[in-house]
Amino acid sequence: MPATTTGAAEKPCARDRLLAAADELFYAEGVQTVGIDRVIERAGVAKASLYNSFGSKDALVRAYLEARHDRTRAAVLEEVERHDDPRERLVAVFARQARRLQDADYHGCAFTSASAEAVEGSGAREATQRYRTWLRELLADLARQAGAADPEALGRQLQLVYDGVGASGRVEHDEATGRAALSAATALIDAAISR
Repeated sequence: MPATTTGAAEKPCARDRLLAAADELFYAEGVQTVGIDRVIERAGVAKASLYNSFGSKDALVRAYLEARHDRTRAAVLEEVERHDDPRERLVAVFARQARRLQDADYHGCAFTSASAEAVEGSGAREATQRYRTWLRELLADLARQAGAADPEALGRQLQLVYDGVGASGRVEHDEATGRAALSAATALIDAAISR
């Protein structure tokens, strides 16, 4: 006899529920503030599921940040790809960030927050370094495509602006911050490229 379905959606696996709970709690409240018992409770899984899936809180934090990196990278690249003009592609990174700052659930840069609380050599620091390297390389590559005289320097300058918005977003939700960062990034870009 064929198996029947009740129409109910299948519950995500324990690993996915743990990652979703970690994403929600770690991002909103901080990696060090949230204990594993809260993550386990929010995920609705047994404590053994955390250790079977990740082995430690450090590994869960790394997986949380890697998943954030994947989502952020996809969203940023999607925004960049909407533009043909190389200068506009670079500005788009900051336009997206300015819009993101207006979201009620924006709590700043997950990587900066997690890394600030982490010890050297931790999963959080390693995941943050990979993210920051990707962002710096993306900005430098877009600066090169836009014709910047020194794309590496412009990439680093723009990363500082990006970081500033991420830090500011952790403590306040002020639309003016996003506008100011977009204006600063645009001024840096226009000063660095010849038109």
